[in-house]
Amino acid sequence: MKVNYNKLWKMLIDLNMSKTQLRKRAGVTTNALAKMGKNENVSTEVLCKICNVLSCQIEDIMELVETENCESKEI
Repeated sequence: MKVNYNKLWKMLIDLNMSKTQLRKRAGVTTNALAKMGKNENVSTEVLCKICNVLSCQIEDIMELVETENCESKEI
């Protein structure tokens, strides 16, 4: 599984909010936002801060997508 933040970027467009505005309002680092731009993992703290600013749930800003190399592993 891989994380995808396309829902967040679409939400920002709908809200007419820039990534810089989001970063400042949520109090997250430029590094965290850059990782999200590359669909890389960020901490749940970052995700919670963004959800708080946007008044939404985590599933509203991100989703998990299957990857070709993903193998089923038992836990």
